[in-house]
Amino acid sequence: MDYNKGSNVVDMEELLRRKAQIQASFGRFNKIFGKAKYLPLLLVFVFLVFKLAFVYVHPNEYGIKIDRFGTNKGIQHEVYGPGLQFVIPGIQEMDALPRDLQVLELTNSPRSASRFARIERAAHIQTSDGFFVDVDVSIIYKLIDPYKVFTTIGPGRLFEDNGIIPKTEPALKATLGELTTEQFYNSPMRVAKTERAKDLLNVELKPKGIEVVQVLVRYFRYSDEIQKNIEAKKLQDQLVFKNQAEGRAAIEEAKLKKIVQEGKVIVAVEMENGQAYVTKRVAEKDRYVRTKNAEADLLVKLSEAQKVKLKNAALQGEGADRMVGLKMADVYKGLDVIVLPSDGTNGVNPLNLDKTLKLFDVRQGGKK
Repeated sequence: MDYNKGSNVVDMEELLRRKAQIQASFGRFNKIFGKAKYLPLLLVFVFLVFKLAFVYVHPNEYGIKIDRFGTNKGIQHEVYGPGLQFVIPGIQEMDALPRDLQVLELTNSPRSASRFARIERAAHIQTSDGFFVDVDVSIIYKLIDPYKVFTTIGPGRLFEDNGIIPKTEPALKATLGELTTEQFYNSPMRVAKTERAKDLLNVELKPKGIEVVQVLVRYFRYSDEIQKNIEAKKLQDQLVFKNQAEGRAAIEEAKLKKIVQEGKVIVAVEMENGQAYVTKRVAEKDRYVRTKNAEADLLVKLSEAQKVKLKNAALQGEGADRMVGLKMADVYKGLDVIVLPSDGTNGVNPLNLDKTLKLFDVRQGGKK
């Protein structure tokens, strides 16, 4: 907008030009958003197509597809896993069966059962001796072939109503009913019967795609009167067992005391035998030492006697006179001055050894 200097007159041409620019801008805006008004309808259409054409199969489910029209009409053999699965709206539909473990609880106390389990009344079983007992049982099973389950039993939860529930109580009656009233309290026998019940159920249900994993007896109860009689009898039996056990314990204790006494006697005898053996060995050692000492003393004395004998023999043999002369020479060494006659018959000449030997009457060469 341009204002003339010094005046308040508005430039009309500038106003008209600005008006035209604004109208052009709003025109482009209306053109764009005029088409966008159909966007919500488009989004609703896409959502409806997605909702009708795709079915979500949960991780714990099997998907079974059914064709309502076409050449391949009926239940399809293919079993679909978890995820989004495409179906043609109005022509195909997807049904679901559980993939995880299922539990059937037979009990008259629903609060004791799992809230995720199918709950039915407790099994009413007649024992082999004619009494009735209500048994709480948990049946754990799974669908191993959803196609067979769907085609032989039906969709949805019909595998419970038309599959496992009608077969469970007859199988339990056929197996647990073989037990007597008292045998119900025998855990190994009761477990063996529940294993047989599981086998019977699998014979009936596996061809339909259901496998029983475990049959667990959780609790059982007779009528109050029978329960009191059983408990009283059990107390009597336990008292008898207690007395028998105490009697066996007393017998075993007496055997133990006898064994202990015999052991003590054996130990004492062996100790005496050991002491006698030690005494014998000590005596033998002393005798051996004395014998060897006597032999050694005898050898020493014989050696000394032999030494004297050999010495005497040596003195009487050849050369003994020479040894005497040497001894006499040693005697002479100790004399400073000796005066002997040197002439005549008895004269002494120290240098004449033969005459000196004769003077002292020393034999030569052992001659006598």
